Amino acid sequence: MSVDLFSDHETQWSVLALDIDSGEELLRVEPERVLNTASIGKVFLLHRLLTEADAGTRSLEERVTRRPVEWMDNSGLWYLLQADALSLYDVAALIGAVSDNAATNTLCRVIGLPVVQAHTRALGYAHSSLDDIVRWPHPVGSPTTLSRANASELVRFVARTVRGEDLSPTSSDTLQRWLGAGMDLSMVASAFGLDPLAHYEYDRDVWLWNKTGTISTVRADMGLVMSRDRRIAYAAIANWRSGSDARDGVLASMRDIGSLIRESL
Repeated sequence: MSVDLFSDHETQWSVLALDIDSGEELLRVEPERVLNTASIGKVFLLHRLLTEADAGTRSLEERVTRRPVEWMDNSGLWYLLQADALSLYDVAALIGAVSDNAATNTLCRVIGLPVVQAHTRALGYAHSSLDDIVRWPHPVGSPTTLSRANASELVRFVARTVRGEDLSPTSSDTLQRWLGAGMDLSMVASAFGLDPLAHYEYDRDVWLWNKTGTISTVRADMGLVMSRDRRIAYAAIANWRSGSDARDGVLASMRDIGSLIRESL
């Protein structure tokens, strides 16, 4: 199968859609190409938290207080809330549901960004990483990307999460539940016509969880789509030239990718 991907404004793609049970590749476009993935790397932070919970070195009931330096608006919800202290479970849920930047910075401080990066490499992801906390403005010398990845490694992450290969069954379910609350269905997931506020269950015979990344020159979407008969892991990343607005064309292509997956279900 193929999709005519938007290519104006020097847009680069890394795409893979894979049936995780049969191994059939439904779509493959430069899946090894490493691109900027904006917020998608936050999944590695959540994975590390659950790994520590599985090891008994961290409790998800532990409460943490955000610091003023960790406050970030735009992506998220915590910056609108009065509560300064939340459980680690709730902090992680905010990241999964609304890609919360303040929650990301607080959890990075608690876990340690170098710990997350070492954990990601230990899992075998050589080209994917959470590179930094969320900063604005960007200080001189800070990483140029919040995260980076290729479609191949992101699909592997999805497949291993579904199979519970790196986490306990409970933690694997928890991670998928956090991501199943994700409210951004603007990309690949737009093709399924699901309720953005409630889709972690069968709707139109489709069950979806995903994580997205968005900045002015990036759209990225990874996740799992399943029917009652088939499970498809996907990742679609698009980067385009700075200063050029390729958003509409990229989003149209991402919807086409979702439509291909929907037809395959």
